[in-house]
Amino acid sequence: MTQPHHKPQRPIRSYVLRQGRMTEGQQRAFDELWPRYGLSLDGERLKLTELFGNHNPVTLEIGFGNGEALSLMAAQHPEQNFLGIEVHSPGVGHLMIKLAEQQRDNVRILQADAMELLRHHLDAAGLSRILLYFPDPWHKRKHHKRRIVQTEFAEQAYRALSPGGALHMATDWRDYAKQMMAVFSAHPGFINQAGNGKYSPRPETRPLTKFERRGERLGHGVWDLLFERKA
Repeated sequence: MTQPHHKPQRPIRSYVLRQGRMTEGQQRAFDELWPRYGLSLDGERLKLTELFGNHNPVTLEIGFGNGEALSLMAAQHPEQNFLGIEVHSPGVGHLMIKLAEQQRDNVRILQADAMELLRHHLDAAGLSRILLYFPDPWHKRKHHKRRIVQTEFAEQAYRALSPGGALHMATDWRDYAKQMMAVFSAHPGFINQAGNGKYSPRPETRPLTKFERRGERLGHGVWDLLFERKA
């Protein structure tokens, strides 16, 4: 009697590849600006101080979309460094155009899987902040297992953040907000900055994007969660 064949379980990925159609300008940005802003995961850990040429604190934004919030934060805080990761090519191109217009040099970009980055390519305690704004909610129940915010994400975030570092999540899906709260409240290495089980008001450090303003006009709620890595 043959034994049933079980497929090995695939690790959680933070995205499904959606390339989309790029404009001529976005394609030109890849051709001309990627060497300036782009990074690749080549098997080595990223040496952040070498990449940025200084010891300024580094913020990682996971899934920056079209880069609207990231470009605003980088302009407002030239004394900080920003590492953005996004798989959607038009969004990456759009951000590079913005950065070049602003003559910014405190941003580097990865077009890769965020969990791959967290698992294998960051030194421990090297980040001051991790931002996860409006990640894919995978709203169908059968797809909830694809959400990035799971126990392993909390473990990897804890490892990557320096003591006292902050993790800031935001979502406009109440169900996902509850999951985020449950996962990080259960992790012994994090403390909720708003108090146990409480959501935070949107801090000024998170720019209000066009996406969110449109949601507000439609009456959508937004939930912010701020957790601090314990020393």
